[in-house]
Amino acid sequence: MSQQGAALQTYNNELVKCIEDLCSKRDELNRQILLEEEEKNKLQNDIRILTEKLSRVNENLARKMASRNEFDKTIAETEAAYMKILESSQTLLNVLKREAGNLNKTTELRGPTTNVQHKDS
Repeated sequence: MSQQGAALQTYNNELVKCIEDLCSKRDELNRQILLEEEEKNKLQNDIRILTEKLSRVNENLARKMASRNEFDKTIAETEAAYMKILESSQTLLNVLKREAGNLNKTTELRGPTTNVQHKDS
């Protein structure tokens, strides 16, 4: 019976050692789980912060693009109005030159005779 008792004691010791090994492995696994949960929480917080930042950047970008579009529109309208002014100025200059030419012709035809008559009077 003492052999059976010794065998039982050996089995008991091995069983306790196996349980301790399993507990140790579970504790290590639990430590890794806690570390990864911390990392996960940190990453989720980083994602939240980056998502908020992305939202702000998108809003600012949209406002700036709308402003740029207004600038483009104003510039195009101003350039078109300026071109009309230039065209009108050119037309006015051409009309003025033509009228001045007509006046010169009229004055040249009447000029010497009219001037002499006024001097004699």
